Amino acid sequence: MNLAILAAGESSRLKAEGLKVPKPLITINGETIIERIIRLGLQNGAASIYCIINEEELLLREFFISGDFEVPVKLVIRTTESSMHSLFSLAPYLTDEPFLLTTCDSVFDALEFRNFVSSVKNSTGIQGTLAVTQYIDDEKPLCVKMDSGNKITAFSDRQEGYLWATGGIYYFSPEIFEMIKAAHELKISRLRNFLRLLLSNGYSLKGFPFSKIIDVDHLKDIKAAEEYLCPSEKPGA
Repeated sequence: MNLAILAAGESSRLKAEGLKVPKPLITINGETIIERIIRLGLQNGAASIYCIINEEELLLREFFISGDFEVPVKLVIRTTESSMHSLFSLAPYLTDEPFLLTTCDSVFDALEFRNFVSSVKNSTGIQGTLAVTQYIDDEKPLCVKMDSGNKITAFSDRQEGYLWATGGIYYFSPEIFEMIKAAHELKISRLRNFLRLLLSNGYSLKGFPFSKIIDVDHLKDIKAAEEYLCPSEKPGA
């Protein structure tokens, strides 16, 4: 299984609040967010890591260049228009087998993540599984509706009438990249709109419930993440 990480954002909201490091290098209980994602990916079977960062984040570039990650790491340095374009930039490396995809700002329970990976590895006939949560504390959530079997039936940018929202953790079949050309022709941007395109074209997407996923977009979210993970998890666990 390959682990792909989207880390090409500018961290604009956090920097406006005084953050001095790129969002992936925020420390939560002694471990940076990006280190935790990589650690949990390795613990759950990731054999290779593919990550995209933007051209301006020199500290993040140094983190990858100087790091020892135990498995092959491919770093793509490219400033992109949106998270969808970041995913498409990684696509050439992700065509051989299903892959795990995460954003660089999601904090989640390690056991739930393990259960997610275990479940999706055994799934068939599904082109994408999305981590979803009823803990919605996001300025612009992508909400989902699911049927009784957790198959996703609709997406919405509005929370009204929706109980679940995506949490930045995904497991995809490389079949999704067959829609890259259509996405470009339709001038689609943002990963959420690419998900809508997949759903409208008959791709089977499923939700996997997590109790809580914290999207670290503001300084207050750092404290919330620390309180959520402590004392249940420490670095190296």
